[in-house]
Amino acid sequence: MEQKKPKSVFQQGAISSEFIGNSIAKHQTKTSIGAHNIFLGQVRADVIEEKTVAAIEYTAYEEMANAKFHAIRESAFEKFDLTCMHIYHSLGTVKAGEICLFVFVSSPRRKVVFEALEFIVEAIKADVPVFGKEIFEDDTHQWKVNK
Repeated sequence: MEQKKPKSVFQQGAISSEFIGNSIAKHQTKTSIGAHNIFLGQVRADVIEEKTVAAIEYTAYEEMANAKFHAIRESAFEKFDLTCMHIYHSLGTVKAGEICLFVFVSSPRRKVVFEALEFIVEAIKADVPVFGKEIFEDDTHQWKVNK
C-alpha cells in the first residue's frame, strides 16, 4: 500500500493579508470553534554589522520539511484539543515587512489555542529544515541562524 505524501505547507513568496483573511473567514461556518489564534512570522529589517536585511530567500528540503510539518501537526493534535490547524511557510524571496510564516489554530476553548500555538511555532523553529539566506540592501548575503 502506497503511503500518502504529507500535504505541502509551502507557498511561493510572501503570504498575503488576503490569504490570511480568507483562511480565517472560511472557519466562520465551523460553529463548534470558540477560539482561534494565529502566529505571523514577519521578515525583520535587522541591521547586522552595519548592513540592513532587505529580504530573506527561503529554501527547504521540501519532502523532509513537509514530513516534519506533518509530524508537528500530528503531535499537536495528540497533545491539544484542536479543531483545526494550518501551517503555511514561504519559499523564495520575502521582503522585509512581509509575512513568511502563518500558523492558525482553532479549538473550542481559548486557553488551548495559546498553548498549542507556542508549541507548534517552537517545534517549527527547532525541527523543520527551512533555510533563510538574508539578503542585504547592498546585495551581499549570509545564511540566517534561527533564534
